[in-house]
Order: sequence, then C-alpha cells, then structure tokens
Amino acid sequence: MPEFEIHHRFKYQNRQVTPGAKTSALNEDAMMEKILENLNTTPMGQVLKKIASLPEVRRDKVLNVRKQLTDGKYDLNERLNIALDKVLEDLTA
Repeated sequence: MPEFEIHHRFKYQNRQVTPGAKTSALNEDAMMEKILENLNTTPMGQVLKKIASLPEVRRDKVLNVRKQLTDGKYDLNERLNIALDKVLEDLTA
C-alpha cells in the first residue's frame, strides 16, 4: 500500500489568490445574483424555473417502454391518442 503524504493532500490550502482571480470571482457572483433576482421576470428565467419543477426521469419506466417498443408490444397509437386528449384538455381548460 502506498504511503500517504499529508503535504500533498493540503498543498493548495495556503495558496494566495491573485487579484485578477478575485475580481473575476466577484464579477461571476454579481452576475449570478442578477440572474437570480430576475429569474421570474425574464423569459429564460421562467423556462429555467419550469425545468427545475419537472419531475425526475424514471429510468426504469423509460427502459421498460423502450423494450416494449422494440418487442412490438407497445400500442403506440393508443398512447398517442391518450396524450393528444390530455394536451387538448389542457389547451381548452
């Protein structure tokens, strides 16, 4: 087993931050604050908020449907009709 040398683990702990890097970090922080402040008022912010509220992808369900499709056991026409009905309901409600 190789010997563990503690000075390698902490070699960056006491490093000095250059003034340019510090200014760059402050600019990035200010930009992020501005984005967060305008999250609800900008179109991009509204899209990002919608995306964040979407449920997680359920990989097991995706793989199951994919297998059914390749096996020819998934009734795509029926599923599309159900999906279209739901979309039309949402549009007319």
